[in-house]
Amino acid sequence: MKKHNYSAGPCILPQEVFEKSAQAILNFNNSGLSILEISHRSKDFVAVMDEARALVIELLGLEGKGYQALFLAGGASLEFIMAPYNLMKEGGKSAYLDSGTWASAAIKEAKLFGDTVIVASSKEQNYNHVPKGYTVPSDADYFHCTSNNTIFGTQMKEFPSLDMPIVCDMSSDIFSRELDFSKFDLIYAGAQKNMGPAGTTLVVVKEEILGKNGRIIPSMLDYTKHIKAESMYNTPPVFPVYASLLTLQWLKNLGGVAAIEKINNAKAALLYGEIDRNPLFKGAAAIEDRSNMNATFLLNDAAHAETFDAMWKAAGISGLPGHRSVGGYRASMYNALPLESVQVLVDVMKELEAKV
Repeated sequence: MKKHNYSAGPCILPQEVFEKSAQAILNFNNSGLSILEISHRSKDFVAVMDEARALVIELLGLEGKGYQALFLAGGASLEFIMAPYNLMKEGGKSAYLDSGTWASAAIKEAKLFGDTVIVASSKEQNYNHVPKGYTVPSDADYFHCTSNNTIFGTQMKEFPSLDMPIVCDMSSDIFSRELDFSKFDLIYAGAQKNMGPAGTTLVVVKEEILGKNGRIIPSMLDYTKHIKAESMYNTPPVFPVYASLLTLQWLKNLGGVAAIEKINNAKAALLYGEIDRNPLFKGAAAIEDRSNMNATFLLNDAAHAETFDAMWKAAGISGLPGHRSVGGYRASMYNALPLESVQVLVDVMKELEAKV
């Protein structure tokens, strides 16, 4: 039976990425060597890294705009530290929007480096919406936000225009929708939510914002050193970078971000339409802030949970339970999840309604 993978991360990837990755593990580029054993300095892998970095810039529409793409290790959680280390001045100030668990974690790390202002928070409402109408201090060294909140199923639909660097954690919706990415000066994203397997982190940074905060930065945490070394300052996570390249190639061949956004909109409309229509279910996030990547929803009567759980499992659905912070269910509809899989879930929801 085909599995319909709604896992929030590590996430579903295109079938062709699995197939090409599997072949590369056995024999990469007809070299007789596995991608797992080749030198990261080899001609074949340098070509992989160069193409992956270039494709990132191309797909985000940032060519010729002064941006560099890096593939690093440590997950998005390390970027919680690297961003303030590289951008906050000694005795400086940063501004953060607290819209979810990972935003809160980023704030905790930033406080180690200087005055960290929380411009707005939805924590008191269990992060069921994205705060709006906030003011960012004009003397902040940068503003940080999280574009999509995986746990709570909310997504920023608009971003502020500011006279300071804007940093955005796009871990769970990178490459999923068209934005003016030049509005952001630093974007970071763990690969495992929408781009590749766990093990590498994408960083896209505008070079002109670096080297201005007067700090002495440890080499491994210095973006400028990673840029100079072309993501090869130390041994990179070779296989996750290669699988990410394959996913980026798949996306480009599909028609790029504009094409996948139309598909993502259709998937989200189908599922949210059923959540709102079906009297057995209700959405967990504010309607205006609903995420196209992570739909969170609840049963109105928990007594139906055992029946519903058995039904979606029997239909080949995997990864549907919600995070413990929210409960209920979370359907993560990342780029590679086909519309067919969303229809299967919607059909199960309708069947439950007919049964009870």
